[in-house]
Amino acid sequence: MNTKDNHTIIEVRDLVTHYGETQILDHVSLAVPRGTVYVIIGGSGCGKTTLLKHMCGLLKPSSGQILYQGEDIVPMEEDDLAKMQRSIGIAFQTSGLLNSMTVGDNVALPLREYGNMDEPLIQAVVRMKLGLVGLADMAHLMPDELSGGMRKRAGLARAIALDPPLVYFDEPSAGLDPIMACGLDELILDLRRMLGITFVIVTHELDSIRKIADRILMLDRGTVIFDGTMEDVERTETERVRQFFERRPDEYIVQRTI
Repeated sequence: MNTKDNHTIIEVRDLVTHYGETQILDHVSLAVPRGTVYVIIGGSGCGKTTLLKHMCGLLKPSSGQILYQGEDIVPMEEDDLAKMQRSIGIAFQTSGLLNSMTVGDNVALPLREYGNMDEPLIQAVVRMKLGLVGLADMAHLMPDELSGGMRKRAGLARAIALDPPLVYFDEPSAGLDPIMACGLDELILDLRRMLGITFVIVTHELDSIRKIADRILMLDRGTVIFDGTMEDVERTETERVRQFFERRPDEYIVQRTI
């Protein structure tokens, strides 16, 4: 069924998933508006990364729908699913760069695989994408010659190599110092503004969430307990949300340490 909504780029409807007998996601629903930074938060083990993998088409749910630009990706055959995945960008928590290839060749990889371009054009696109993330002169370097923040940027350059309308980013600030993390936040906002990219980001970094999030979804034990803006966070009476943003521990943890 095609129910395309030009305002919504991806929608999750009543998603349920299990690992064996354990239910991980419990009837999760959300809608991501185009051109926004949509942030998924929650405690460890709440299902954030599992949800992201479902939205990328890397996992199949037990039930529910995932509508990407109006098309349900859940029942897609392998070829159609691979075509869908070529139209999105995925930036991994560890950058996902291949250590045996230069930074430039890493960014060129999806262009050579799917771009149907000749080599001079590929090289021009690589220079442009690396320039967008502030690595214009780094194409010749190997990944292990880059700092952690630079590797994240290079991974993001590869994720946007094919000009996807939607990019998934898993824990972009993980392992970065506050200055590098702030620079990556600025880069995400710049790419959203310049290229109109929609970002779906899993993170637990409060400073980043406050800076980049247009909309925030919070999971708790596989269930959606909040979906709103940062202004809505300030007004919410949902205790678990307030606890997360106020960095308060669970009471039983405090009691056990006294």
